[in-house]
Amino acid sequence: MHWINWLIVAVYLLVVIGDGLRRTRGTKNIEGYFLAGRSLPWWAVGLSVMATQLSAITLIGTTGQGATDGLRFVQFYFGLPIAMVLLGVTLVPFLHGAKVYTAYEYLERRFDAKTRSLTSLLFLLSRGMSAGTIIAAPGVVLSAIFGWDLTWCVVLIGVPTILYTVLGGVEAVAWADVKQMVIIVTALLAIVVVLVMRLPVPLDDALRVAGSTGRLKVFDFSFSLTETYTFWSGILGGTFLMLSYFGTDQSQVQRYLAARSVDEARESLLMSAYWKIPLQALILLIGVLVFLFYTFSPGPMLYNPRHDAALREKQPAVYAELESRFAAATAGRLQAAQDASTVGGSAPVKTFAELDQQVNAVRKDALDAAGAATGENPRDVNYIIPRLVLDHLPLGFAGVFLAAVLAAAMSSIAAELNSLATASVVDFYQRWYKPEASDAHLLRAGRVATALWGVFAMVVAGYAATLGSLIEVVNRFGSFFYGSILGVFLLAMVKRANALGAFVGLLAGMSAVAAVSFGAPQVSFLWHNVIGAVVVFVVGLLLSSGRAPAQAVN
Repeated sequence: MHWINWLIVAVYLLVVIGDGLRRTRGTKNIEGYFLAGRSLPWWAVGLSVMATQLSAITLIGTTGQGATDGLRFVQFYFGLPIAMVLLGVTLVPFLHGAKVYTAYEYLERRFDAKTRSLTSLLFLLSRGMSAGTIIAAPGVVLSAIFGWDLTWCVVLIGVPTILYTVLGGVEAVAWADVKQMVIIVTALLAIVVVLVMRLPVPLDDALRVAGSTGRLKVFDFSFSLTETYTFWSGILGGTFLMLSYFGTDQSQVQRYLAARSVDEARESLLMSAYWKIPLQALILLIGVLVFLFYTFSPGPMLYNPRHDAALREKQPAVYAELESRFAAATAGRLQAAQDASTVGGSAPVKTFAELDQQVNAVRKDALDAAGAATGENPRDVNYIIPRLVLDHLPLGFAGVFLAAVLAAAMSSIAAELNSLATASVVDFYQRWYKPEASDAHLLRAGRVATALWGVFAMVVAGYAATLGSLIEVVNRFGSFFYGSILGVFLLAMVKRANALGAFVGLLAGMSAVAAVSFGAPQVSFLWHNVIGAVVVFVVGLLLSSGRAPAQAVN
């Protein structure tokens, strides 16, 4: 990579890290370290919440998702505006008014200590694994760029991020997120401009070609428990997922608990309700434009350069045969795309769609062969956008993109680790081991917890990178836990619900999700959120029937 690209990366990271460290100098107590003294303005909280969503996973995994599958993934977010409005009138005033450090503190006030601890433990497991996935995303980029082993890439990203987070606090994380949004949006718009300018045909003609493959299809109104991205899974399963993530996940709750007031906390969430879906649509559209770019320009048979090299070396005859088939298929597809964009009519468009399926069939055979040659998961969706940026974008653009990926990763990881440390210290260390500990002692404990969770996340990262689309992986991890956690908070808002119902309901919800996940793996992970929440709520109410609530709502 050219030295100018490295200079862009270095300058941006120095600015972000330097400013973050500057903001931590006055942090002497846990309220300042974990909640920024509850003093952040609504717009900074809102941008911080969105920046966590627009992480390195979004830049890599979602663009790759758009290139291979089109715009259907945006349906995943259809429940977000509904969830934000519901949270604004329910959990936000409850939690912000309770002056708690974690969402799970509230559950002890409402139910009992064991319900609080179990719920917090489930959060720690889900968010710890998700943090590992977030580290894996930039690790994939560095591995693709330099050919380094993925493990060392994870260490290279994880260690400095852990050090930065140990020294920092939520205020430093939030203000770093604001800068992150600027660089991410800049990088996205720059890529859009370059891709549109590089297309050899008018944009509307190119999009018609992409539409013939189904990549511009947004809505799927079929109702299926096995199909992940449909209108109904987005509205129903997505709403439950977003309610749990933004309403009960400490990594998000901690942001609006740091806001100045309940009204400002609500406004910060509404920012995501307004802008999240358009931004996700833009990112998926970039993926579609990447597909079009490689339709009209020569593209790689395998996007993962390490797998490509391994297959070429270990099975040269198989590689040569696949390469010949791929070249013939892509040449035919290119001619069909040119005909479809110039001649017009339905016949050339239909021919293009058929030839695109042939290209995909060859790529599938190549991926299977690469998997057999390497013994690794051959899916290379996470390598699509890095290859484009490095091989085809003008000088400086690769630096901007890489800076965006690294900064997004560091900021998101910092937020995750900070929330994990908060829950570990407040819900377990202080609650069960050192209830009378001083702020200075708890601050030190928080920094140790941050380091330990960072190491755990790096271990998970090496595994997560082999599971396919990272944006799917992180949501799959979360969906195993989120619905059941949401069910407990829904019970907390029902006056007759008691501690026994909440605790047993939570166990029943997790058991139901595990049974579906392992016993019926064909059921989409989005429905796990609905199943968990409904089972917890129903079982909790049944066991609470005729009993007085354990404690009054505070």
